[in-house]
Amino acid sequence: MPSSRGLENPGGAAPPLVEVAGVSKRYEIPGGGVVTALQDVSLKIPGGAVTAITGPSGSGKSTLLHVIGAMDTPDEGSVVVAGDIAVTSLSAKEKTDYRRRIGFVFQRFHLLAALSAADNIAAPLFPYKAAFDPGERAHELLAAVGLAGRAESLPSRLSGGEQQRVAIARAMINDPLLLLADEPTGNLDSRTSDEIMDLLLRLRDEHGTTILIATHDPLIASRCDTIVRIRDGRVVDQIAVERTESAEETLERISRYRP
Repeated sequence: MPSSRGLENPGGAAPPLVEVAGVSKRYEIPGGGVVTALQDVSLKIPGGAVTAITGPSGSGKSTLLHVIGAMDTPDEGSVVVAGDIAVTSLSAKEKTDYRRRIGFVFQRFHLLAALSAADNIAAPLFPYKAAFDPGERAHELLAAVGLAGRAESLPSRLSGGEQQRVAIARAMINDPLLLLADEPTGNLDSRTSDEIMDLLLRLRDEHGTTILIATHDPLIASRCDTIVRIRDGRVVDQIAVERTESAEETLERISRYRP
């Protein structure tokens, strides 16, 4: 692999928050065939950093996020988070509790149309007793994502970028161990995509949030701290992005890697 440095501890970053070892995942398809989504994937995700998972459609990006987030179970291998959470060995109840500690952001926002922005943010807390006031926390998060004053707005009154900001605030409601974002800019124009990426990087800088982004957009990937490239369900390289580089320099350097 071209970047052995990145495979162990990219850029000399903090110890890994997520360790994936030998993970494979297969799906049966109609007609009796089998699709291999992940094949013997091993990697380490540094804590307090933004890591991009890149690759063409069908390469296994989303499946990897789903396995790390305990939304899917691999056929082989293990996932350990924060040093002592063996995700792949959790019971059904333990997986539910674990998912409460993970923030999820999706391409299609998944906001509830009948709820205001503030209520959408607080919605993950509704079945539980929180140690803080959900409404107050929702308003704080709205301000943090640049939407102060829009607490009562319904999703239909918000732009796509604003809806994604609400979705990110919702993902942060429980101060998550890890934020998983699956193509978070996929439905947005380039300017709004840049704004959402600015927001995610600010969460890293201000809160030390560990963020894992599945994206097919090389410009989004170039702004992350580490880039993991997947092809046909396999990790082909893991590249540390130099903070001193411009996006253009990063893209040019990445283009030279030929697994």
